[in-house]
Amino acid sequence: MNANRPVALVTGAARGIGAAAAAALAADGWYVVAVDAVGAGPEVSYPLPTEADLDAVVAGLDGRAEGHVADVRDQRALDAVAATAANRHGRLDALVAAAGVVTGGRRLWEVDDREWDTVIGTDLTGAWRSVRAVVPHILASPGPGRVVVVGSAAGSLGLPGMGPYAAAKHGVVGLVRSLAADLAGTAVTANAVAPGTTATVIAEASAAFYGLEGAADLVVHQEPLGRLVEPHEVAAAVCWLCSPAAAAVTGAVVAVDGGLTATP
Repeated sequence: MNANRPVALVTGAARGIGAAAAAALAADGWYVVAVDAVGAGPEVSYPLPTEADLDAVVAGLDGRAEGHVADVRDQRALDAVAATAANRHGRLDALVAAAGVVTGGRRLWEVDDREWDTVIGTDLTGAWRSVRAVVPHILASPGPGRVVVVGSAAGSLGLPGMGPYAAAKHGVVGLVRSLAADLAGTAVTANAVAPGTTATVIAEASAAFYGLEGAADLVVHQEPLGRLVEPHEVAAAVCWLCSPAAAAVTGAVVAVDGGLTATP
């Protein structure tokens, strides 16, 4: 094990943006602790990733990663993974909180407790629990010291029929900005990326909530890019925010949304 290689813990790493971020970080010289709840995660209307998916991500990184099964809603499990990683590698330098779920199809006053708790508990509270588990180890590590939370364009928009998701992603913005303030004087940065409609399972589920055939039908809202964002494009922003080049960037929300939030 290379003790000089920085170590990043990535949640939601079994597929989508989390898997792409794990691959980008590994290619950039990081060792990745890939974490996902896999099949034991929250109840949603679409298939969750499997342990085989997580294993495939780790195998594809060719000795530059290890996999752990943990639900971001479970503080004890996250604490254990973070402590294990820090003890094993002698450092833990970054957190990429990419775990997230989506539900939809109901107006806010029709949303039940289970749906609200599932989305807020995973997308917002799960990010906070990840911060609580990992940041103390980051502060004790030699650096570079990075926290990146995957938000969404929904963090600055209201979405009909997807109120819990929009509320959670709005909350991520406040969480990241407050964390950046709390980290003042530590040289550890905290930022968010805010993807637009990205070619993932979650985007397909979102399209279904609106009665559309697939995520491609959502592209009409994503101008001027005029296409879906690809996971590797979001991962590139994550990787940059984790790099020395982004040392002066903290408390920021970096839009990777094809102009969705910049245009009518």
